[in-house]
Amino acid sequence: MQKPDGLPDEIDLSRPSAARVYDYFLGGAHNFEIDRQLAEQIAAMTPNLPATMRAGREFLRRAVRTLLDAGIDQFLDIGSGIPTVGNVHEVARAANPKARVVYVDIDPVAVAHSRELLAGDDLTGVVHGDLRDPQRILAEARGAKLLDFDRPLGILLAGVVHFVPDADGPGDILAILRAAAAPRSHLVVSHSTFEDQPQEMLDAQRLSARTATEITLRSRAEITGFFGDWTILEPGVVHMELWRPDAPAEAAAGAPRFGAFGGVARNDRPAG
Repeated sequence: MQKPDGLPDEIDLSRPSAARVYDYFLGGAHNFEIDRQLAEQIAAMTPNLPATMRAGREFLRRAVRTLLDAGIDQFLDIGSGIPTVGNVHEVARAANPKARVVYVDIDPVAVAHSRELLAGDDLTGVVHGDLRDPQRILAEARGAKLLDFDRPLGILLAGVVHFVPDADGPGDILAILRAAAAPRSHLVVSHSTFEDQPQEMLDAQRLSARTATEITLRSRAEITGFFGDWTILEPGVVHMELWRPDAPAEAAAGAPRFGAFGGVARNDRPAG
């Protein structure tokens, strides 16, 4: 495949990219034929996966708008993938043109695409980092000179913590991130679950064990624990599509229950 002009040399178009497959499912334009082929194979095995991914992105949009309403104007988006359709900085700047975002991802392909897409945007930064090394992420984010950790910050962990196995201590990782945030900061988490899912979906998700990005399904109680002692906002940790939906009546009438919970919490601890 011939590489389009302007793409960084490190982007290999001979292999599909998980970040570009995700972009395809979200209706983005930053994907190629090799990514679309894999996406269609995945969709054939798990028909509701694309809808689940879109539900996750819609949850993130609503959560970011909630943070903006609370006065948050800076965001650390860990596990961001490619900043594609409905990305955080676009949602944020619709309300606050001066909002700042640092995107973090472990996938070098996603990082390369992100840097190419955001070149010249002085209010965004891109960091290559692994959630399992939160201290490095925090150091790199500080080094980008975009975020002020002495002010309220929005920490976004949308669909990423379930890639951290229990052996790597996800609770400890979240505690480090929370400890670095100033009072009135907010934490957003969405996470796959085994609760309220049909067996065929559980079987499909177990296929991730064959890949380098195995998913650990967790209970609502385990996911709630990631917020520590921060104040969880209403309606609590719920199925993503039930978290402050744009159309409450439709959600109450029985919208699909995708296999992930989402929640938002606020740091109400006093300064110092």
